[in-house]
Amino acid sequence: MRNTELEKLGGLVGEWTTTLSDAWFLEPPGTEVPGRTTIEWLGESFLVVRTEFGGGGHAHSEMRLVVGRSDPNDRFVALYHDDRGVCREFAMTFDAGHWTMTREDPDFHQRFTGDVEENRISGRWEASEDQGETWRKDFDLTFDRA
Repeated sequence: MRNTELEKLGGLVGEWTTTLSDAWFLEPPGTEVPGRTTIEWLGESFLVVRTEFGGGGHAHSEMRLVVGRSDPNDRFVALYHDDRGVCREFAMTFDAGHWTMTREDPDFHQRFTGDVEENRISGRWEASEDQGETWRKDFDLTFDRA
């Protein structure tokens, strides 16, 4: 039986065309990197998010996210891994069409905010290297239902 709070994430399930844009680390400014994202249930307790970027002359990269829930703590948890070997844990919220993921780790703080519509998710990643005093935008991330 699926957890009622996890059921709220059901609208994310499916195939998405993904675009990474407005990244401080990509040249020239305005560069967009195409990708694809698949979001699916893993049993009744988790969502798996698989994203691949590349093509159009851009290097191939992959990232994975597993989303679950801690009922006693009344919160979602997201575990992240990418092809660089990076592993991170994010606290996550999802309500009323708004999706957030945050982490406050010793290396740096990071956050994702996304507005969720039926066929589009418009998101933004930001980072802070001074424990959240100031933030810089890393990149925009847009998902369009395929």
